[in-house]
Amino acid sequence: MTEQFKLYNPTVMDHFLNPRNMGDIVDADAVGQVGSAVCGDIMKISLKIENGRIIDAKFKTFGCGSAIASSSIATELIKGKTIKEALALTNRQVVDALGGLPPAKIHCSVLAEDAIKAALVDYLKKHPELAAEMNIKLEEITNKNNNHSQEHSESGAA
Repeated sequence: MTEQFKLYNPTVMDHFLNPRNMGDIVDADAVGQVGSAVCGDIMKISLKIENGRIIDAKFKTFGCGSAIASSSIATELIKGKTIKEALALTNRQVVDALGGLPPAKIHCSVLAEDAIKAALVDYLKKHPELAAEMNIKLEEITNKNNNHSQEHSESGAA
C-alpha cells in the first residue's frame, strides 16, 4: 500500500475502492450538486423518494478518495430514512460512520451533507406542501449549505 493510503482506515478504503450507490437515478425525484471545480471536489446526489421516504440514493463525485468514500457512506446512511431524518444527517455522522477522516479531509464529509440537503431542498421545492406539513424552512437549509460551501472554497480544500 502506498504511503498516501496509510492515512485512511479500512472503512474509508473500502468505500473508496468499492463505492456503494455510484451512478445516477434516471427518473430521480430530487438532485443536488455542491462543490466546485476550483477546489477540486464536486458531488452530485440523486434521490428516489416514495411516501416521504428515501428508497434509493446514488452519487457521482469528482474528487479525492475521501470525497468518494464520504458520498458512498452518506448514501448508505440515508436510504430508508424519512426526509426529516435525512435532513438531520450531519457531516460528523458521516465521519463517524467512516471510522474517521484525516483532519485535512473533513471538508469531504461536509460536502456529502450539503449535497444530500441540496437534493432534499430540490425535492421540497417541487412539493412545498410537504415542506409546510413538516414545518421545514427551506431558506434555513439553503443558508446553512451556502455557509458550508463558502467555508469550503475559502479553505482552498481539495
